[in-house]
Parts: sequence; C-alpha cells; structure tokens
Amino acid sequence: MKRGIGIIDSGVGGLTVAKEVLRQLPREAIYYFGDTARCPYGPRPAEEVRAFSLQMIEFLLEQDIKALMIGCNTAAAVVLQEVSEWLDIPVIGVIEPGARTAIKETKTGQVAVIGTEGTIRSGAYEKTLKKLNPQIHVESLACPALVPLVESGSFYDRKSLEIVRETLRPLQDKVFDALILGCTHYPLIAHFIQETVGPGVTLISSAEEAARELSAVLSHRKMLANGGDIVNPKHRFFTSGNPELFMSIAEEWLNIRVQARQVRLGERK
Repeated sequence: MKRGIGIIDSGVGGLTVAKEVLRQLPREAIYYFGDTARCPYGPRPAEEVRAFSLQMIEFLLEQDIKALMIGCNTAAAVVLQEVSEWLDIPVIGVIEPGARTAIKETKTGQVAVIGTEGTIRSGAYEKTLKKLNPQIHVESLACPALVPLVESGSFYDRKSLEIVRETLRPLQDKVFDALILGCTHYPLIAHFIQETVGPGVTLISSAEEAARELSAVLSHRKMLANGGDIVNPKHRFFTSGNPELFMSIAEEWLNIRVQARQVRLGERK
C-alpha cells in the first residue's frame, strides 16, 4: 500500500495545508489528524501542546507515513526541532516557509504576524524573520478568538466579519504591507481578514509555502509518487472530536468526499 503524507493540526486549520498538498501533489495520499476535541492549542502550556502533538504523530507513524507536516503553528513552534531530530522521514513546519515568503513579498520591510497566543508568545515568527533579515520590522498580534470561529464552521457569517474586525483592531494604526497568517486556521477566513486590513496588504499563507517546500524535499529525496500512480489516491482523515462536523468542514474546504474516523488519543493504550 502506498505510504501517505502525514498532516497534524489542533483541528481543521491544517486542512488549508492539505488543500495545498492536494493541489500541488495530486498523486500523494494524505493522512490527516485534527485534534478537534482538544482545540484550540494556542492558550495551552507548551508541555501540553508537546504531549498532544506527539500523540498525533505516533498515531500517524502507525499508519506508515513517508513525510510529516506539522500543520499547526503552535505545535510547530513547540515540537518541530525535536521531532525533526528523531524521525528519519522529512518533517516540514509552517513557520519558516511563511517567513521566507513574507520577506520576499514585503516592499517596505514592515511585516505583521497574527497567530494563536502560543505561537505569538513563542516569538517563533519574529525570530525567524529577524534571522532571515535583521532589518525587518515585525508587529505581532495574538488572536485567540479566531480559531474557535473557524472550528465552528462560520466562514461566511457576517457576524464573523465583526469578530475579525474587532480582533484585528490593535493593528489598525500600525504600518505594514505583508500580513502572515500565522495559524493555518486563518486562510479559511482570509476573505474577512483581507476586507479588514485592506487591499494594500498582501496576505501570506504559510500553508501554500509549506506544501511547496514539501514538494521540493520529496523531489530532492526521490520520494515523490511517480507518474504511474493515480491522481486523487485514497486519503485518510482522523479526528478526536465530532466526525460529522469535521467532515462537513473538510468537504466544503477540500471539495472532495471525506470520510473521517474518530480516534480518542488520550484513551488509547
């Protein structure tokens, strides 16, 4: 059986990564785990995020994955380096690809980052941006209201626009021309975010860049599914929470038929 690309996330946000993998690598099978029962990760202590992330990773390793994408920025900030060191498969995060793209896209050197409390508290984006370009100016904002908004499936409700506007109000008087969506949940409400910050700001989706990096790494290691493999292979989706809600959001976002199996990680022996 063909080995899959493992993707983990605190919930449905990593579906933005999955969508990009589907688009860029249509012959690859995706094995996705969304920890919706314990989402959001942003307010949780780093040790708890680490424990939950390792549970998801261990589960997907049992499914025989050939690469791992940590689709949750909060988790990537905590476990990416550790996991990269002990796994012998490629491990891709979402922070460095997003930071590299922001450096490329900004014309003024003024970049804003929005993310969960955990991601912003870690300083992961600011450190990475400054490492790439010490002259860059970074404005960071934690947005704890946005992940629950996305997890509820309220992508087009105008009340959601008001929540986005209120959440991003602290950036109103800041100057920036690139905004990193430092949580993979955020592209699902990118239309509201763009409407709030205006057309002069380029939104940077870490998901798109991470999928591009995955493609390059697999190609370099000669691990890509070959031309003889079918397009749209058999994907596997797992969630720790409500599978029906997960499936409805996944099908709407990915535009494919999704069957999700519920797995309660904390109860596994």
